[in-house]
Amino acid sequence: MRAWFTGVRRLTALVLTAALQAATATAYAAGAAPDTAPSAARTPGHVVTWGASADRVGDGAADRGYRLVVHTSVAGDDPRIRLSNAFGDRPITFDNVYVGIQEQGAALVRGSNRPLTFGGARTVILPAGATAYSDALPGRLPAAVNLVVSLHTPDAAGPATGHGMAMQTSYATWGDHTAEEDASAWPERIGSWYYVDAVSVRPKAATGAVAVLGDSITDGWQSTADLNRRWPDYLARRLRTAASTVKGVANEGISGNKVLADGAGQSALHRLDRDVLSQPGVRTVFLFEGVNDIKAHTGVTSQDLIAGYREVIRRAHAEGKCVVGATIAPFKGWSEWDEAAEAVRQEVNAFVRDSGEFDAVTDFDRILRSPYDHERVLPFFDGGDHLHPNDKGMQAMADAVDLGSLDCVGTARP
Repeated sequence: MRAWFTGVRRLTALVLTAALQAATATAYAAGAAPDTAPSAARTPGHVVTWGASADRVGDGAADRGYRLVVHTSVAGDDPRIRLSNAFGDRPITFDNVYVGIQEQGAALVRGSNRPLTFGGARTVILPAGATAYSDALPGRLPAAVNLVVSLHTPDAAGPATGHGMAMQTSYATWGDHTAEEDASAWPERIGSWYYVDAVSVRPKAATGAVAVLGDSITDGWQSTADLNRRWPDYLARRLRTAASTVKGVANEGISGNKVLADGAGQSALHRLDRDVLSQPGVRTVFLFEGVNDIKAHTGVTSQDLIAGYREVIRRAHAEGKCVVGATIAPFKGWSEWDEAAEAVRQEVNAFVRDSGEFDAVTDFDRILRSPYDHERVLPFFDGGDHLHPNDKGMQAMADAVDLGSLDCVGTARP
């Protein structure tokens, strides 16, 4: 069985390898000018196949290398990655960026690792707050593959941009070992992604994506690490075999995130444009946030949170996107639960279900709650802290999504 699995993985890698070998990798001494505007219009025909919300992740260090493992959702041609210096306070240089296919751990499938260029140059300099798309690599990137982005920065300092809780093991090193396919130079295991916040591809015509705006439940806490068992991962698996033309899934969850207030990452309202609306090919915004606003005893009322939801709906509709709203799941038993927070949750959920302001609704509360106590998560789905679902709960959430509600071409309201 192991030999068969390895053979299948190598065959999948060969599809990408053949594509990458067609790419031009001419080096330039000077850095390329970054594409600083994060507009989806910068990648016509592309659809996001992987995404992770940007946040500050400590401080950068010079001569640092990262080998970052990400999992694709939709297949397509001409893959591109997006580098981010969104939280940096100074320019940062990337002098080598490679992509390959994971063999095991930090080791790559032999022959799959290829360099990326930015405006034709191997080096790109991102000003503070900027993002940059790589040039496309001609050829096809499969769905459901572990793509590995290896990057090196000779001058990083100050706040680093990345995603703190990846639920995926990646690797780090000192020095530039980006071109190496073996694991020997990558001894350090890390649980965060650095400087990469999106991968996009050019899929077949009329294919779109859904971006999930969420908190730690969407981010995958209490799911099994390295197995892609966050609920958006299960959703991507369903979409791959469904008739829906929505195939891409971007997981834009941040642990501890709130709709209204900055703290654990910028608030959903503050990061909506960068993390969601700028992602290429996004057809639908899936909004599943709010428990952190109400459980922290901050005085947030149901009307406050509903106003935040309405702003997300308004801004997404203005960009021609549909918005699916999800009810807030139960969390009785969590240390910050009380009857006042529960009352707000119930009022907000009534709005989500009954207001008609969302284009569609997914009722996660109904799916996850115990039939014996609607304020608690069903024990079978409880990850152990009475707030975060386990793998079975994550799968149940994905199974509850009406796939037709995501495939809403032409139905978004102004």
